[in-house]
Amino acid sequence: MTPFPAKNGDGDAPPLNVVFVIYPDIVLLDLAGPLSVFSWARHDGTGSLAYETAITSLKGGTVPTDTGVPIESEPMDRWVQRPIHTLVIVGGDGAYDSMHDATLVKGVAALAERSERVCSVCSGALILAAAGLLDGRRATTHWEDCALLADSFPDVQVDADPIYVRDGHVWTSAGVTAGTDMALAIVADDLGQEAALERAQKLVTYMVRPGGQSQFSPALERQKLDRSGKFRRLHQWIEDNLKSDLRVEHLAERENMSVRSFHRRYTLTMGTTPAKAVERIRTEAARELLETTSVGIKSVAHRCGFGDEERMRRTFMRLVGVSPSAYRQRFRIGKES
Repeated sequence: MTPFPAKNGDGDAPPLNVVFVIYPDIVLLDLAGPLSVFSWARHDGTGSLAYETAITSLKGGTVPTDTGVPIESEPMDRWVQRPIHTLVIVGGDGAYDSMHDATLVKGVAALAERSERVCSVCSGALILAAAGLLDGRRATTHWEDCALLADSFPDVQVDADPIYVRDGHVWTSAGVTAGTDMALAIVADDLGQEAALERAQKLVTYMVRPGGQSQFSPALERQKLDRSGKFRRLHQWIEDNLKSDLRVEHLAERENMSVRSFHRRYTLTMGTTPAKAVERIRTEAARELLETTSVGIKSVAHRCGFGDEERMRRTFMRLVGVSPSAYRQRFRIGKES
């Protein structure tokens, strides 16, 4: 957890500076989501604001966004001699030009030298990479830009899957709403999990998502494949009954179909067999428990219906590429860097 400054005479720690860097044609949500998180995050107990935010651009003034709603900003050079706690480079289509703007990139590098933490939202990672701030680091961005990031900056270890990545003091996130997830994780790191949960509740966010969660939502993918909703209730039942006997015979019985007909129709609709679908749903549930709880791995395997720890380990190695213990060490919310 990042240490806060000593409290002032009134008993409250002074707010930490969070500086956003924008440029023409940012995605407004890439700014608004994290800005909403930091602007109203509060210290537990005292209720005082924990952060003080600022929005900067190269020359300051009004900056256009993807929505047509302009954003007022102050010049970046106002911050080159001031301490910054968290620097956030916002994403947007303008990043494709801005990554080649030598003056902007140099300015970002100068601000980063003053910052305890450096972050990017979505394609803002391209600007961080252009400034050399991602060299030798693991990073992510919106899945559509991962190939560009990897090809343009071969020294960056691009991971296209997670919604956000933390490598030391540098954080990068995927597109749009993932920036809000990253900001909530930073609040949890600075203030504790309760503060992040309180802020998420105020924003009516469904959950505080850990960084290990994939950009490619399996649940959304199932909904896209099953456009008629034929298996929607079945999938929900599976998620709610992971410890049950989920062999194809029992699933076919729930759907009032013969095993042969069910297997054929499910595979044709979903592009995978019922058994493989169940295995993935169990793995999704196990990933969430490993990311968000301290429940033992043996217990996770039992809760998610794997039967035993070894079976879950083999499944994780095949589907995720790492063991459950390695996955937890890498993606657990609130862990120390």
